[in-house]
Amino acid sequence: MLIPFKPVFQHEGNTMKIIQKYSVGVLAAALVVLSGCAGMTHQEKGTAAGAVIGGVVGSASGGGVLGTAAGAAVGGVIGHEVTK
Repeated sequence: MLIPFKPVFQHEGNTMKIIQKYSVGVLAAALVVLSGCAGMTHQEKGTAAGAVIGGVVGSASGGGVLGTAAGAAVGGVIGHEVTK
């Protein structure tokens, strides 16, 4: 017996409203994050970028929360040292 496939995120007729709703949220979050970096030094920006990249790599390697945290810590140290 085959079960017909129905996408989880199927929205009928209100796709544009959903896109607008999420776009506003993403833009607001980006504005807050980017404005928070305005007063940072070059080295602090390097540390933050390293932590973000390390966290993504740690998460992608399948390490769960511990892998993400370890990747962020190692990435932050590397970013800090590289931008000295």
